[in-house]
Amino acid sequence: MILGRICGTVVSTVEHPFYDGKKQLIVRACLPDGSFDGDKYVIAVDLVGAGVGELVLVEDEGNSARQLMDTGPTGPVRSVVVGIVDQVATGGA
Repeated sequence: MILGRICGTVVSTVEHPFYDGKKQLIVRACLPDGSFDGDKYVIAVDLVGAGVGELVLVEDEGNSARQLMDTGPTGPVRSVVVGIVDQVATGGA
């Protein structure tokens, strides 16, 4: 799982039929404090209706993503947005 912030959307005129009607988002990895974690990012299929600027949870493991989308073992998906984060709480020292 990755904690990330949505930075944009992907728009294409020609794409694999699997992606018809599915929103693809650019998600940049974040640390628990909300700051960006270097330049790491993923392109993820949106399952929850998230939008640009929102903090989200991303499942970034192909098999889990395919199971969540019920694509079978050959589905062309690796990452999916599975939740919108309201708050992050970490244990204090």
